Amino acid sequence: CFPAVELDPHYVRALLRRAELYEKTEKLDEALEDYKAVLEKDPSVHQAREACMVSLILSLPLIPWSSLLSSHLFSWNVIAGKLKDLGNLVLRPFGLSTENFQVKQDSSTGSYSINFVQNPNNNR
Repeated sequence: CFPAVELDPHYVRALLRRAELYEKTEKLDEALEDYKAVLEKDPSVHQAREACMVSLILSLPLIPWSSLLSSHLFSWNVIAGKLKDLGNLVLRPFGLSTENFQVKQDSSTGSYSINFVQNPNNNR
């Protein structure tokens, strides 16, 4: 599969096989890159989407809740970024992204509402 990918970098089946080989030989970063390449070329490949989702979930920092307030290592921005990546991975096959959803907080009640935005780039 390595020569096949070198000859044709858009050959999805060869990329998928190479990702599986990387995974079996514990070259997980290389496997993830190939799975991402497969998804870019064909978002319907469930195996690649699942592998990327698992990787994103496993990369979330595992910090005990009791030490959140005292930990200087904890970053809401890191977690929010990873969750946004995960959301975009799930939404991409439908032609959507997390940018299509706006979250607004009601100042009087503190509750949140989520609104769908068809063309998020036109509303800014």
